[in-house]
Amino acid sequence: MAFEGCQEGKATPKLQEIKCPKCGADMEIFVAMQDSQAGTLAEDAVCDKCGYTIQAGTPVSEIK
Repeated sequence: MAFEGCQEGKATPKLQEIKCPKCGADMEIFVAMQDSQAGTLAEDAVCDKCGYTIQAGTPVSEIK
Protein backbone atom coordinates (compact mmCIF):
# COMPACT_ATOMS: atom_id res chain seq x y z
CA MET A 1 0.00 0.00 0.00
CA ALA A 2 1.28 3.48 -0.88
CA PHE A 3 0.64 5.01 2.55
CA GLU A 4 2.26 2.24 4.57
CA GLY A 5 4.35 3.69 7.37
CA CYS A 6 2.80 7.12 6.93
CA GLN A 7 2.03 8.95 10.17
CA GLU A 8 -0.55 11.57 10.76
CA GLY A 9 -1.64 13.42 13.84
CA LYS A 10 0.43 15.31 16.36
CA ALA A 11 3.73 14.26 14.76
CA THR A 12 2.72 15.86 11.44
CA PRO A 13 2.94 19.68 11.20
CA LYS A 14 -0.32 21.38 10.23
CA LEU A 15 -0.44 23.52 7.09
CA GLN A 16 -1.97 26.99 7.62
CA GLU A 17 -2.33 30.11 5.50
CA ILE A 18 -1.52 33.53 6.93
CA LYS A 19 -1.00 37.02 5.55
CA CYS A 20 2.59 38.17 5.22
CA PRO A 21 3.31 40.66 8.02
CA LYS A 22 5.32 42.82 5.58
CA CYS A 23 3.31 42.93 2.32
CA GLY A 24 -0.02 41.21 3.08
CA ALA A 25 0.37 38.41 0.50
CA ASP A 26 -0.81 34.90 1.37
CA MET A 27 1.85 32.68 2.95
CA GLU A 28 1.75 28.98 3.79
CA ILE A 29 3.25 27.94 7.10
CA PHE A 30 3.73 24.59 8.81
CA VAL A 31 2.81 24.62 12.51
CA ALA A 32 4.22 22.06 14.96
CA MET A 33 1.50 20.20 16.84
CA GLN A 34 3.37 18.20 19.49
CA ASP A 35 5.10 18.64 22.82
CA SER A 36 6.86 21.87 23.75
CA GLN A 37 6.97 23.05 20.11
CA ALA A 38 3.19 23.02 19.67
CA GLY A 39 1.95 26.26 18.11
CA THR A 40 5.33 27.25 16.63
CA LEU A 41 6.60 27.22 13.06
CA ALA A 42 8.05 23.81 12.19
CA GLU A 43 10.29 25.32 9.49
CA ASP A 44 11.24 28.72 8.09
CA ALA A 45 8.47 30.36 6.06
CA VAL A 46 9.35 32.69 3.18
CA CYS A 47 6.91 35.03 1.42
CA ASP A 48 6.93 34.32 -2.32
CA LYS A 49 6.08 37.95 -3.10
CA CYS A 50 8.52 40.00 -1.00
CA GLY A 51 10.94 37.44 0.47
CA TYR A 52 10.08 38.18 4.12
CA THR A 53 11.21 35.25 6.29
CA ILE A 54 9.67 34.02 9.54
CA GLN A 55 12.10 31.81 11.44
CA ALA A 56 11.32 28.26 12.56
CA GLY A 57 10.34 28.15 16.23
CA THR A 58 8.42 31.44 16.09
CA PRO A 59 5.10 31.15 17.97
CA VAL A 60 2.17 31.57 15.57
CA SER A 61 0.51 33.86 18.13
CA GLU A 62 3.35 36.39 17.62
CA ILE A 63 2.88 36.64 13.84
CA LYS A 64 0.88 39.74 13.02
